[in-house]
Amino acid sequence: MRYNQFQQPIGAAVENMTIGAMPDIMQLHGESCMIERLDYARHSEAICECYLQHTQTADWTYLSLEPFDEPQQVRSLLRQWAESSDPYYFVILESHSRQVLGTLALMRIDRHNRSIEMGWVIYSDLLKRSKAATEAQFLLMQYVFDTLQYRRYEWKCDALNQRSRRAATRLGFQYEGTFRNAVVYKGRSRDTAWFSIIAEEWPPLKTAFKQYLAADNFDQQGQQRQRLAAFLAQ
Repeated sequence: MRYNQFQQPIGAAVENMTIGAMPDIMQLHGESCMIERLDYARHSEAICECYLQHTQTADWTYLSLEPFDEPQQVRSLLRQWAESSDPYYFVILESHSRQVLGTLALMRIDRHNRSIEMGWVIYSDLLKRSKAATEAQFLLMQYVFDTLQYRRYEWKCDALNQRSRRAATRLGFQYEGTFRNAVVYKGRSRDTAWFSIIAEEWPPLKTAFKQYLAADNFDQQGQQRQRLAAFLAQ
């Protein structure tokens, strides 16, 4: 514990603090998937197919978006996303076929405090409960902490969204609390659950992810031998 001249407790010193960089990614490569910055010309038709053919109506319950009925609705949104720098949108692609498996974003980018949030996670049925789903999250975590050198990585969701809460916990995010009546969307109130990973927690998490994603942790059918939780527990 540190104290100032008035014997009041104060936080740990942060030396040589500089303003963080904005995300600037063309591609991040993994074994089972790759991540590319969303490009309207290259990705829009494949994302339309992904959203319209490989998601369920229930997947959109906790997003501010309604399920799409036709490609033009998706294209109109993607034009806006492709021009946005915050949120900064990505496409998740299968490594070999380059099929679009889902989309996500880095958002609420606080360069002065080096804090950033994972958000707008939209997984297709092709991605759910797969090695690629975990690897996509790992690739962006690694980029945030190792490349951008950010101090804090956030995950927020509707407090009633149990699937998102379980995903955050599984990936190593720590629950911090719930902001009550934080948001109104789709004509209803939302309490927002907050989760985070901080830079000091990243090195052991990185080791656990690498152990989990190693080829020998998956059988020939792509089924995991040990769960990520087992490696995190170590």
